[in-house]
Amino acid sequence: MEHISSSEKSSEKKDEILQALAEMLEHPQRLKITTAALAMKLGISQSSIYRCFPNKAQMFEALIEFIEKTLFVLINKILQEGHSATQKIENLLLLLLGFSRKNPGMTRILVNDVLINENEHLQFRVNQLHDRLEATLKQALRFAASDGQINRNVNVTACANLLLCFVIGRWYQFVKSEFARDPLADWEVQRLILLPSKLL
Repeated sequence: MEHISSSEKSSEKKDEILQALAEMLEHPQRLKITTAALAMKLGISQSSIYRCFPNKAQMFEALIEFIEKTLFVLINKILQEGHSATQKIENLLLLLLGFSRKNPGMTRILVNDVLINENEHLQFRVNQLHDRLEATLKQALRFAASDGQINRNVNVTACANLLLCFVIGRWYQFVKSEFARDPLADWEVQRLILLPSKLL
């Protein structure tokens, strides 16, 4: 029988706790997130949770890190694909909206909805993530301009900000509607207005 180290057991327990936290965040009626409620959901003691995460802020930080890592693995894959620069921009937007649709609880973190009364550092981390996403869109727009796929004189900074604001707005509506408003609703219409191929 293969021996499982204590560090592997600890990692598995952390993953279980984070999974349970993510599931609680997906509840439309905004369940109150406490270590007591989390322990009850998992059927363990609060002390078991504290052995993995000293406080709730560290749990949320771990989820933010998971979101960031997941998104940028997929973003880098899109950027390395052989599609046109404008197609890559569309794929980036579809990724961000699709991630939200599949992960409603994570979307509450992405719009700081669940972090309002938490440690300010967590909101700062989410803002940093937004900045990274905007910088990625800006880079993709620069490539599109240099390839002549969009107007070379387009203001890529303003355009990248517009695209990110659109994404965050769709995330926000998804959360505020208790996950009823699909982030990808009307995409085929809105893409014709948003995408930089129209900036030629």
